[in-house]
Amino acid sequence: MTTVPLLEVSGVTKRFGGFTALDSVDLVVRPGERLGLIGPNGSGKSTLVNCICGALRNEEGAIHFEGRDICAHAAHRRTRAGLARSFQIPKPFVSMSVLDNLCIPLLYAARRHEKLAGDRIEDAAMAILRQVGLADKARARSGGLTQVDMRKLELARAMAAKPKLLISDEAMAGLSASEVDDILVLLLGLKEQGVAVIMIEHVMRAVMKFSDRVVVLVAGRKIADGDPRSVAANVEVIKAYLGE
Repeated sequence: MTTVPLLEVSGVTKRFGGFTALDSVDLVVRPGERLGLIGPNGSGKSTLVNCICGALRNEEGAIHFEGRDICAHAAHRRTRAGLARSFQIPKPFVSMSVLDNLCIPLLYAARRHEKLAGDRIEDAAMAILRQVGLADKARARSGGLTQVDMRKLELARAMAAKPKLLISDEAMAGLSASEVDDILVLLLGLKEQGVAVIMIEHVMRAVMKFSDRVVVLVAGRKIADGDPRSVAANVEVIKAYLGE
């Protein structure tokens, strides 16, 4: 694995009025790495992701992607640079088909050199739908999908941007054990495509199985960063989840 970071977050601080949501957070993700980002509710995980993806602007610190400072870049520029995310609450175009929902990011969000000719977009969309197990529902209206299929479509739309780094925000929330395993297989499969993944998740079984490395946020501070076993045994992490 190369030593050059794909993503490097240095001393990022974000405040909302007098409340400090992120306090000098550092984070490194290397190409192809699987990183689990965990922490109790309100720990700053979503705020950090929003700063990385451009939905929020951090007051202090720096964010570099492939060595370039992206703090001044709008969210769509970060996506086209290879930084994509899925959302905890999927919001597809419910009146459109599953296939058409996927054609949109292929047409507008993919990196410039990854853009396809119009007659190839539908083929590329079908290839991704086969990968996530939705090919048989390509012509169905997306608003009628089950919860797990909605999560698969949300991941597929992020994958359609051809990212180098995908941030998965609680894609397994509220799913059954077998459905969690289905999503886990999809995320693990991205490793074979060379895509790095940050997985934000509360399903600890999935986090431990998925992650090369785990980072823990508590009250806007990073309190642990290491391999899953050492983080799970960290006394400060145990206190954060279970109390004294």
